[in-house]
Amino acid sequence: MRITLKNTPEQEALVKAMGSNNAVEAREAQEAFAAFLGPVVAQVINQAATAGSVYVDAPYDADDSPSFPLDLYYNESDNYFTVFSQNIAGGLPSSQDVFAGQELKMAPYRLDSAVSFLKKYARRGRLDVLAKAVERMAQEVLVKQERNAWAVILKAAAEGSTNSTSHVIDTGAGTSFELDFLNQMMTRMRRLNQSFANGTPADGFSRGLTDLYVSPEVMENIRSFSYQALGGASDGAAKTDLPDTVRTQLYQAAGAGSIFGVNLVELIELGPDKKYATLFNTLSGSAFTTGDDLAVGIDASKGAFIRAIAEQDNSTFTALADDQFSARSEKVGFYGHVEEARVCVDARAVVVSFGPWN
Repeated sequence: MRITLKNTPEQEALVKAMGSNNAVEAREAQEAFAAFLGPVVAQVINQAATAGSVYVDAPYDADDSPSFPLDLYYNESDNYFTVFSQNIAGGLPSSQDVFAGQELKMAPYRLDSAVSFLKKYARRGRLDVLAKAVERMAQEVLVKQERNAWAVILKAAAEGSTNSTSHVIDTGAGTSFELDFLNQMMTRMRRLNQSFANGTPADGFSRGLTDLYVSPEVMENIRSFSYQALGGASDGAAKTDLPDTVRTQLYQAAGAGSIFGVNLVELIELGPDKKYATLFNTLSGSAFTTGDDLAVGIDASKGAFIRAIAEQDNSTFTALADDQFSARSEKVGFYGHVEEARVCVDARAVVVSFGPWN
C-alpha cells in the first residue's frame, strides 16, 4: 500500500505546527491530524485486506457488547451446531456448540499500533515522512487483522463437518494442481449446502463456490493450463489438451481471473510451509503434512463469516495523539486501534483441498 498526503498550504502548516516548541500549539495540531488520520487508515485497511471479501461487517457502537441472532441462519429444528470464533488477538480460534435459536455473543479484541518520528521532520513540513508513518501504522494493524481473520476461516474448514461429510478434500499424491481438484471442490460445496428440506437451495442462500484462494505455485499451475496438457481426472487418467479457444483466453490473460465462474485470488501466505499452510497444519487433524499446499474455497454468497467492528466518531479506526513523549525527546507520535470480533456462523461456506503440489 502507498499513502500520499496532498502538499497543500493548509496541510503543510498543520504539519509544521506539530513540531512547534509551543506545547499547546503542537498538541492542538496533533489532535487535529489524528482526527483526520482515523478514517484514512480505516479506508486503507479495508481496501488492502485479502479477507475483506470473505467477511461481512457488522458495526456496533464502541464499548458495546456485540451479538448476532442465529435464528437468521438456522431453524430451531436444526438444534445444536458449531460456530467458530477468534476470542484473543493472535491466539488460536475456538469452536463452540450453540443452539439454533439463541443469540451469539461475540468477544471483541483490540488490535493497536503506534508510530513516532522526530519533530524536526514536522517543522520542515516533510509530508513524505508523515505519510510513511501512516503507512506503517496501517500495515501493522492489517497484518494482525489478516492473521486473525484467516485463522477463523481455516479453523472452520479444518473442523467443519456436515452430515458426516468433511469440508477437507485430500487430493492424494499429485504433482500439481489439476482442474479436476477445483471441480471436486465445487461438487463438495454443493453437497454441503442443501436446503432445510434437503433439496436444492435458493440462489440467495448459496450460489456454491464463488472464490478460490490459492498460492503462487497453484497459480503457476493454472497458467500452465494454456500450454500443457491436463489430467482428465485425479485417478491418473490420460492427459488431454484444453480447447484452443480456452488456451488462447488463458494465454492472453496471463493466466486467469476465474475458472468455471470461480474467482481466483492469489495469496503469498499460502504455499508449502508458508504462514497459512503452517496454521492449517496446526488446526487440522487430517493427513495434511509439512510440504503440502492447500486451496481455500469460499461461498461468499452465504455471508457466513462476520466481522463485528466497533465504530466511534464515524470511523472504525481510532487514532489519537501520543502523549508519552517529553519535550527533551523531540518526538511526535500517534497511536491507534481497531476493536473487532471474527466469527464463522456457518462452516458450510468453506472447503479446502490440499496435496503435495509443486
